[in-house]
Amino acid sequence: MDVLEFGLPSGSLETATIELFRKAGWVIATSARSYRPSIDDENMRCTLVRAQEISRYVESGSLDAGITGKDWILENGSDVEVVADLVYSRASLRPNDWVLAVRDDSPVRRLEDLAGKRIATELVSFTQRYFAEHGVEVAVEFSWGATEVKASQKLVDAIVELTETGQSLQANGLRIVETLLTSNPRLIVNRDAYRNAFKREKVDQIALLLKGALDAKGRVGLKLNVPKDKIEAIIGLLPSITAPTVAGLYGTDWFAVEIVVAERDVRRLIPQLKEGGAEGIIEYPLNKIV
Repeated sequence: MDVLEFGLPSGSLETATIELFRKAGWVIATSARSYRPSIDDENMRCTLVRAQEISRYVESGSLDAGITGKDWILENGSDVEVVADLVYSRASLRPNDWVLAVRDDSPVRRLEDLAGKRIATELVSFTQRYFAEHGVEVAVEFSWGATEVKASQKLVDAIVELTETGQSLQANGLRIVETLLTSNPRLIVNRDAYRNAFKREKVDQIALLLKGALDAKGRVGLKLNVPKDKIEAIIGLLPSITAPTVAGLYGTDWFAVEIVVAERDVRRLIPQLKEGGAEGIIEYPLNKIV
């Protein structure tokens, strides 16, 4: 039986990735005692691996495919096929930034001000390349964690750290000097594996449905019935990805209307639709938009 060996990111992205797969149609169950989650697909085997390492294992062929960040692909210099950009993070539908940060009271205002200084980061190779490309000589050391503290306590002159909102940096008395890299999860596949007909079809299927699940996040469907004399006014109220679907109700002068809208708009829209003459308004969740 053909099987796709798939790497799931453990750690901060783990829960969000498993939930994304659920929306896409796969149920993944993890156990505290195993790095081999179960999945309700006999043609897939999953392994939980640190996101920092997935691209290396995919490149080597130990894994056929997996999800990891653009940052770690660049850090590892991995030669893999990127099948899909998946814009989500631990808590939101947005990418993350790797930023250069210093203490609030630091005299550093630009990259060049760090010449000859020491920088701590988990993204060592990328940071070294970035400064070299800008002609600035610095000493970059690997940080095992608590990177923000190293800058705030003057253990190093600056840090390169991953941030979603910048709030944690501010809370530690740090100031962002420059954004070095914007990163998001990517579905990647081993180049040889992608030439295999089964594995290519499977990876493309995963890409299509994961992207569909992401597109559906924050959106809902609305169904409503509208009398013929009110249809134009109601259509004028409706935001939609495309034109709404409108069909006549058999044996009546009413129409059935169906649309997809941003969930945040529903609280404003439903009262307007009701006031405009719509009846039988139904809101329903969406798992995927493909």
